[in-house]
Amino acid sequence: MKLTYHGHSVVKIETGGKTIFIDPFITGNGATDLKAEDVKVDVILLTHGHNDHVGDTVDLALRNNALVVAPYELATYLSWQGVHAHPMHIGGAHQFEFGKVKLTQAFHGSSYVDENKQIIYTGMPCGILFSAEGKTIYHAGDTALFSDMKLIGERNQIDVAFLPIGDNFTMGPEDAALAAEWLQAKMVVPIHYNTFPVIEQDPEKFVAMLNEGIGKILKAGESIEL
Repeated sequence: MKLTYHGHSVVKIETGGKTIFIDPFITGNGATDLKAEDVKVDVILLTHGHNDHVGDTVDLALRNNALVVAPYELATYLSWQGVHAHPMHIGGAHQFEFGKVKLTQAFHGSSYVDENKQIIYTGMPCGILFSAEGKTIYHAGDTALFSDMKLIGERNQIDVAFLPIGDNFTMGPEDAALAAEWLQAKMVVPIHYNTFPVIEQDPEKFVAMLNEGIGKILKAGESIEL
């Protein structure tokens, strides 16, 4: 399994001959190394409906005939735009041919702002546990620290946890460091920082708060293999 970070909260997973994107915010993302028109994708996993996470989902899904997996309300909204969507919800898991997806809770909001400046409610936000090839990846989405992260860590052998550290909208570095302790992940990668001035953070300081050897800073376009 190959994991590539593409800035903000964009994570690409390559497994079993499939390319999976989590939260493909590309157009308008000054932190990414990607161009939306060049992206090839089989599956898109979404944590919630905010524009900086849904991003280019509709265009990518329609152009690549990709499956989109998202919380029920968001999946329904996207399906009205012609997207092939599989709805799920918090606590539910589904075994797909490309891997197992389970949605966890996240403490945040979830809505989509359309071109008419209308705010569309898109259900509850979530985190994602993705398992394939005997490995488990946790993408926390946008979230505050919450104590059930201990339970997520106890019940899952997490190989890599992608945790937001930007503060203001999500956990800051201190809370994310406690989340990493509770999750007991073998590797922790910071996400959702430095894209906008209000979420500027020093990832080196975050990594220094973690148990030695588990923190891994990825620049946009850098990968790890499991």
